[in-house]
Amino acid sequence: MSTNITFHPGSVDSQERVELIGQKGVTVWLTGLSASGKSTIACALEQHLLHLHNFVYRLDGDNIRFGLNKDLGFDEKSRNENIRRIGEVSKLFTDAACITITAFISPYRADRQLARDLHKAASLPFVEVFVDAPLAVVEERDPKGLYKKARAGEIKEFTGISAPYEAPESAEIHIKTDETDVEGSVRIITEYLTSNGYIATKG
Repeated sequence: MSTNITFHPGSVDSQERVELIGQKGVTVWLTGLSASGKSTIACALEQHLLHLHNFVYRLDGDNIRFGLNKDLGFDEKSRNENIRRIGEVSKLFTDAACITITAFISPYRADRQLARDLHKAASLPFVEVFVDAPLAVVEERDPKGLYKKARAGEIKEFTGISAPYEAPESAEIHIKTDETDVEGSVRIITEYLTSNGYIATKG
């Protein structure tokens, strides 16, 4: 626990950033089982929004574990800390008026709620996107061979097999990727962001 520290506010407030950059920051939090399509959608969405001249950045679950969270495992406590850190990081990006796309399994409702609450306390928008695909579908996809290893007992505490996934109960956006392709998924999210004023007004 850090002690003897004092928060030092800057000279720029959120509204000034929004006015000068020409867009509002927002965290778009993609959650779902492994192989549900989160990372694929996040990559396509980032590219699409960037081409619309938006300030946008993607935070991917696997990529973050190569750096910031490389000290964490996959037990429940480590998963909690993984999402806590990303909640804090995405809040910083969003405060900078960035459209922040996160793609994390984030299996526990309490952890996702914590991330949402962090944003709420800072008066920053948080949009939860449930990237939904049935277990049978993601197991059939299994691009990394992880479900096969989990079924064989080679991977312990694997979400959906030997560890729980608590599906969102009231996500702002619900996409069923066994029924909607990547292009359609990007369109759904973009339309939501546009209707709520998060797309850049200049560029």
